[in-house]
Amino acid sequence: MAYLKNYCFLIIIFTITINSFSCKKSTSQKENNIAVMAYYVPEKDYKPETLPLNQLTHIIYSFTKVIDNEMKFNNAEHDKKLKQLVEQRKNHPDLKFMIACGGWGSKGFSDMSFSPENRKKFVKSVVKFIKEYELDGLDIDWEYPCIPAANTKARPEDKQNFTFLMKELRQALNTLDRKQTLTFASAGWKPYYKNIETTEVMKYVDYMNIMTYDQISGNSPFTGHHTPLGWIKNEHLKDSLVSDFYEEMTKRSAGYGVEYEPGSAEMIVDYCIAQGVNPKQIVIGAAFYGKAWKGVSSANDGLYQANKGAHATDSYRDIRKKYESNNNYKRYWDSIAKAPYLFSATDSIFITYDDTVSVKLKTEYTIKNRLGGIMFWQLGHDVKEKNSLLNAIYNASEN
Repeated sequence: MAYLKNYCFLIIIFTITINSFSCKKSTSQKENNIAVMAYYVPEKDYKPETLPLNQLTHIIYSFTKVIDNEMKFNNAEHDKKLKQLVEQRKNHPDLKFMIACGGWGSKGFSDMSFSPENRKKFVKSVVKFIKEYELDGLDIDWEYPCIPAANTKARPEDKQNFTFLMKELRQALNTLDRKQTLTFASAGWKPYYKNIETTEVMKYVDYMNIMTYDQISGNSPFTGHHTPLGWIKNEHLKDSLVSDFYEEMTKRSAGYGVEYEPGSAEMIVDYCIAQGVNPKQIVIGAAFYGKAWKGVSSANDGLYQANKGAHATDSYRDIRKKYESNNNYKRYWDSIAKAPYLFSATDSIFITYDDTVSVKLKTEYTIKNRLGGIMFWQLGHDVKEKNSLLNAIYNASEN
């Protein structure tokens, strides 16, 4: 009997230990959960039921525009397509279906946010839109407050008006029965944050989606990384062709009270946290597309070399098909930038992009640093095979 009692006692202790371990493991898994957000532009062969929605936490349909101080589609075809996408909620009840407003070159934000009356009209249209399509949230992609990029209108008052807009959107979204996620797309370079009231805006949003891509323009006179994770510092470039350029830009920028340096995810994340942003609200970006230059010297395997102009901006799907499988192109890895690139000495073409290795590292970085998540532009650019970019992100986020 004593043996049986001792045996039963050991079983109880064992069971409690296992349950305790399971609870700890479950808690740890929850702490590691990150948002995986896909911006998505409907493809020509639009079949939302075939999208890998099970690997996402949020899908952000792109784009609506600011038209007459209201949020609207500028193409009637989007109406049907968005409804078809949201119908997939029956198969993916935990997925958040969101809408993005704006995008590169999108006008109307400065005028819309300039007066309380205009903002009220816009916010009212947002609420109506979200109710109509039964959405779970909104992403504001204003590129950029106070900066007339791509000939969009801008004024100094944009800085405070952006705060007013996000506050009023938050208040309105909170009145809806369905819980709403509010995000905004921010730039991956420091001067952008001089033009918004960062810590004030973060009081009203769930996430800031940092566009840690397009860190170098296709019109750049030299090659480089457009979506690096690793912190590239001026000292890393001192022996390269671009050293003088960065030194000159650093001097010029100092006169405007801003700091110029090569862009990267690590750099801008550290900067935003230093500005008081909660890491859990930071979402970094991956690029499902690449940039290429032609006429590139083979010195340093094409990296940081002069070029003779932009060659192309290709989706990752096209890069894999046309270049990764082409024997003329060799893949290189930059351990400082933590980014790949392709170069063909035969064709003199250099390609900067994200691949399955780099997006995996970005995801692991996000988890390790307890950030809010990872997003990417855009889902339609990915390959359809099993070893896709999204699959690499998903596997890293699950593990």
